[in-house]
Amino acid sequence: MKACEKRPVAMQQIDNLVADIEKRVANHLDQEITSDEIGEMVMDGLKEIDDVAYVRFAAVHRQFKDINSWLDEINEVLKKKQGK
Repeated sequence: MKACEKRPVAMQQIDNLVADIEKRVANHLDQEITSDEIGEMVMDGLKEIDDVAYVRFAAVHRQFKDINSWLDEINEVLKKKQGK
């Protein structure tokens, strides 16, 4: 995953995330899952693994148009971290 490049993310963490998403998709065979929903699953997983990888992926998935989009997402991540 490009979002995880040069980040302290082990290949096993990525493999586990992929396996988890595949399992969730397989459990919903009776209904269609959109690529947007899969992207959200990836973001949820990355959020738990690495904040920088999460923001990188979110920037592409959500098509950030300007620096304010980046800042908004970063501020959300920081707010959630402080709430823990």
